Amino acid sequence: MGKKRAIVTGGSRGIGRSIVVELARNFNCDVIFSDIVFPNDDIEAVEKSISEEAGNPEVKILAFKADATSFADAEATVKFAIENFGGLDILVNNAGITKDTLLMRMTEADFDLVMNVNLKSVFNYSKAVIKPFMVQKYGRIVNMASVVGVIGNAGQANYASSKAAVIGFTKTMAKEFASRNITVNAIAPGFIETAMTDKLSDAQKEAFLTAVPLNRMGTPEDIAKVTRFLVSDAADYITGQVIKVDGGMVM
Repeated sequence: MGKKRAIVTGGSRGIGRSIVVELARNFNCDVIFSDIVFPNDDIEAVEKSISEEAGNPEVKILAFKADATSFADAEATVKFAIENFGGLDILVNNAGITKDTLLMRMTEADFDLVMNVNLKSVFNYSKAVIKPFMVQKYGRIVNMASVVGVIGNAGQANYASSKAAVIGFTKTMAKEFASRNITVNAIAPGFIETAMTDKLSDAQKEAFLTAVPLNRMGTPEDIAKVTRFLVSDAADYITGQVIKVDGGMVM
């Protein structure tokens, strides 16, 4: 099979953006990245910026505005990818949000929104890609979970639940589609430098780092490199796994 073609959800910034750049630059992969909100609401500027950062004129990087909680939008993203690339090989379900608060204060709307963005989006895009993957008897799916989906975390009942569910969904899909040469794995990031963690005080960051043996925050690039590995031929015999990328935080 020649050059690979990918969709990355939530790809306009943070971990998603790093994954797009990594796949394009170091895996020679054409990439569609979807998002519902783009920095400065300028989809063309973001597309150009990411293409320049990737620095690979041999690949196409295209933006697509889509609501990951909508199955119709997921189908539209897949259709757009196939029309532009002639097919699709890789799906990275990265879209996610947090609405953190203790359960006593958490609203039903906060719970539902996080579950829809973090979990239903994985269903939507996986369902949308699975038929073309099955027809070609090849596909690589990587779902973004979290270490809190493994260990839980106070103040994140909605987020931890959604990520635990992503892990269960990943393992089930891996069993359902292994016979068609479709692998499905999850990455569980730990404490990663993103816009979300930038809001924490230095004291909060220090408190988090006491639980990380490598004594540093991870970077979006740390997650992107593991994503590239999981969609590469080197990972052909890996499916249904949850790879914790957390500096040893959870062992």
